Amino acid sequence: MAGFALIFRLVFIGSLPNLSQDFYRFIWDGRLIAEGINPFLSTPKKLLEENFSAIAQTRILIDGMGSLNASNYSNYPPVSQFVYGIAGFFAKKSILGSVVIMRLILIAADFGTLYFGKKLLKKLQLPSHRIFWFILNPFVILEFTGNLHFEGLMVFFLLSGIYFLVQKKWMFSAILIGFSISVKLLPLLILPLFFNYFRKKFKLGFVKLLGFYMLIFTTVFLTFIPFLSENLIQNYSDSVGLWFSKFEFNASVYYIIRWIGFQTVGWNIIGTVGKILPIIIFLGILGLTFFRKNYPEKKLLQNMLFAFCLYFLLSTTVHPWYLATPLLLSIFTKFRFLLLWSFLIVLSYSAYNTQEFQENMYLLALEYLLVVGFFTYELYYKRRKMIS
Repeated sequence: MAGFALIFRLVFIGSLPNLSQDFYRFIWDGRLIAEGINPFLSTPKKLLEENFSAIAQTRILIDGMGSLNASNYSNYPPVSQFVYGIAGFFAKKSILGSVVIMRLILIAADFGTLYFGKKLLKKLQLPSHRIFWFILNPFVILEFTGNLHFEGLMVFFLLSGIYFLVQKKWMFSAILIGFSISVKLLPLLILPLFFNYFRKKFKLGFVKLLGFYMLIFTTVFLTFIPFLSENLIQNYSDSVGLWFSKFEFNASVYYIIRWIGFQTVGWNIIGTVGKILPIIIFLGILGLTFFRKNYPEKKLLQNMLFAFCLYFLLSTTVHPWYLATPLLLSIFTKFRFLLLWSFLIVLSYSAYNTQEFQENMYLLALEYLLVVGFFTYELYYKRRKMIS
């Protein structure tokens, strides 16, 4: 099975991603780093206007990433930037060379996920073959190896961190989860869920929990040190904030709210809703923290799954590769709706069928109705059947 997983990934090795433009920005940031330039301080568009020529293929990379990406500051955290920098250093003039280097690193991360996934499944007395529901999932292969999205590296660090936490090696766990956050910020969502887990799992649980959180944030801070500057926090927060205040893609609840806004006030209310939805998500995660059991580990992993799903259902932007984290967590639970979602989310790519970006609301409605319907079935009907 592992052999098939490798073969399916190597099929993509010499090709450029064709379902995402993001890799051009990865290469751009990496080449800036290779030249000793901080990628968080200037937008590609601004540098182009200043006749910037310190890196090769400037125009090709900026045209490739698109005007929207080129107009904003980089929002990719430091560990991702470190990988981009490796590609920028060893392939300064080859776009394909940079892609191959990053792709090999992501393939290695996938096999790290395979290794720790099998070990964690055995530790939790679950069938170890379940990890192949993730590793051999066409969605995972396409989005990580094919489209070069770094959620693959993020889930590797997150899963290995969870494994060491189960082994009571909380310091190793904290460092790895810190690295995960420094690949993508998404794991920040689940940090509150460890509150009750530590109280049950460890002696002096509260003291160790504080140490756990401090070590996570220290790790994240240390990874940012090479990029620290006066404008870093402002530029980075501005870029990250766009995900809730400007960008829209493959949303569910938000699109319903947006439609109601058009019917009532006559314009897109994303500026207002984008500030309210994060508060609702935060309160929901607090509810999972204090009103649901987060121990033993199966309960913790299940609530992590619910936390991520709550976030995505209320988000204004849900790109396909975002589902990788809850999909991985789902193999440690009784829920299978994420497997269905991982196949249905490809419907969102219908927006790119024409030259002008246009989402098909009927396909999105089909996607979410099937996913929410199947989740409802699993949550209530199957539970009732088990009880009876």
